[in-house]
Amino acid sequence: MQRFGFFIASTGQNIGKTTTSLGLVAGLLKRGIGAGFMKPVGQEQLQVDSGEFVDKDVVLFKEHFKLKDHYSHMSPVLIPQGFTKDFLDKKIQSIDLKSKIFESYTALSDKNEFMIVEGTGHVGVGSIINLNNAQVAHMLDLPMILIASGGLGSAFDELALNRSLCEKHKTKILGVILNRVKEDKIEMISHYMSKALKEWNLPLLGCVPFDTLLSNPTMQDLEMLFSTSLISGEEFRLRHFETIRLVATSVDVFRELIQPNQIVITPANREDIILAIVSKQLEYLNRSPKKDLGCGLILTGEYPPRHFILDQIQKACIPMLYTAEHSHIALQMISNFTAKIRREDKEKITEAIEVVETHINFDALLRLTEFKKR
Repeated sequence: MQRFGFFIASTGQNIGKTTTSLGLVAGLLKRGIGAGFMKPVGQEQLQVDSGEFVDKDVVLFKEHFKLKDHYSHMSPVLIPQGFTKDFLDKKIQSIDLKSKIFESYTALSDKNEFMIVEGTGHVGVGSIINLNNAQVAHMLDLPMILIASGGLGSAFDELALNRSLCEKHKTKILGVILNRVKEDKIEMISHYMSKALKEWNLPLLGCVPFDTLLSNPTMQDLEMLFSTSLISGEEFRLRHFETIRLVATSVDVFRELIQPNQIVITPANREDIILAIVSKQLEYLNRSPKKDLGCGLILTGEYPPRHFILDQIQKACIPMLYTAEHSHIALQMISNFTAKIRREDKEKITEAIEVVETHINFDALLRLTEFKKR
C-alpha cells in the first residue's frame, strides 16, 4: 500500500509546529482528505480518561478533530523524567522504541489517507536516545517540512543548521514554512526567502503572519508562569488580551490610558491604580452587563493586596493573580514566555487553524507528496 504524509519539524523550540500542524490537518480535512495525526516522541504528557499517559498535543488533535485512532498509536513513545538515564544505562533498548514507533505509524497510515507526523523541538532533539527528528522521519520514509521563525538571514541560518542533520540521516526535505512573519513584511520575506531556498532546490510552502491572539498569554498561562492561582475571576481563566501594560505612573495619567482587553501589571500597594481599573470595569458593566472591560490584573510586590482591595476586585469580576515578584521582573517573565495552545482554548485553536490554513500552498504541498486518493 502506498502511504502519503510528511514529518513536521522546526528549527528551534517554540517556533510553531503544533500551530502549523493544526492548520495542515484542518486544511487536508477541508479538502476531503482523511488525515491522521501522530507524535512519535512526546515530552509533555497528561493522563486521559482511559488511564493512559499521552502527549498533550495528541490529546488536543484527537479531541478537536474527533480522530478515531488509538492514543497508543498516536503517541507511542513518551520521554518522562529519568528516561534518558535509563536509556544510557541500557534499561531501555533503542530497537524497542523504533519498533513501537514504526508499528504505530503503520497502523495509522493503514487507516488514514494522509499522515501528519509532528516532531519534538528542532531536528536534533532526541539524538541522545537515537530518535532525533531526522532519524524518525527517515525510518518512517517521510519527507520533512521545516518550520522556521519569520525572518530572513537568521531564519536561513537556522534552516542551514537543521538541513545538515537531515542530509546526514538521508532525510528528504519537502519544503519550508515560515511562521510569525510580520504582516507588513510578508511580501518581501516571501520573495527573498524563495530566492534563497532555490540554492537548495526547496520551495517556500507558506508565510504565516504574526498573530497577537496566538502569541499573548491567557490568565491560565500566567497562573502556570508564576506558579500561582487566580484570586478573582476564575471564570475568565481563558480570557485573551491584546496588550500588556506595566503601570507605575500617577493615577490621573493612568485613567487616560486604560484600554479594553489589557493585562495591567502594578504593585499590590498601588491601590489608587487598582481602584481606577475597578471603577472603569463597573462603568463598562453599567453600560452593558454583557460587555465588560475585558481586562486582567497582575498584582506584584512583597506585600499581597489588602482584603478590602480583593473584595473590590472580586465584586467587579476582574481576573487577578498575585505574585511576590517585582513588576519589572513580572513583565520580563511574561515577555520571555511562549504561550502554548491548550485543548480547552477553543478560541485560540480556531484562530490558529484560520491563520495557518489560509497562508499555506496546499496545491503545491499535495503535488510534492504525489498524493493520490484511495
